Amino acid sequence: MQHWTMPEVATRFEQAVKTLRRLPSVKVKGYFNVWPTIIRTTAEQLGMEVEPLRMGPPSAEAIDEMEETIQWIFLLDNEEERRLIWLRAARVPWRPICWRLGVGRTTAYHMWKVALLKIVTRLNVKRNGGRNGRK
Repeated sequence: MQHWTMPEVATRFEQAVKTLRRLPSVKVKGYFNVWPTIIRTTAEQLGMEVEPLRMGPPSAEAIDEMEETIQWIFLLDNEEERRLIWLRAARVPWRPICWRLGVGRTTAYHMWKVALLKIVTRLNVKRNGGRNGRK
């Protein structure tokens, strides 16, 4: 059986954040727009700023992986560790993270590595059914 590694788990959290961002926004039902659609001329269309290309909604497999990965966050007991894992997965720079936690960059990086190691260890124990790999 394959074991989880720290880079794989970190990548899965990053993918979960990306998938979560691609989900459609929740809207209140019953409201609609009564304004007529605006028909623009060719000159107006050429003068408009180009909108960034949006990816479509995520696939069912991506949503399933995201849900599984989000459950991994509860393998950590400390709320600061949970927040740190999620902030790094969202690619928040170290400076705001350090400011929020009240620690230096090296300490924050060490805390992140330890939190990832805890998740990896608990996932591997769960995968092996509680066996530690010894005979």
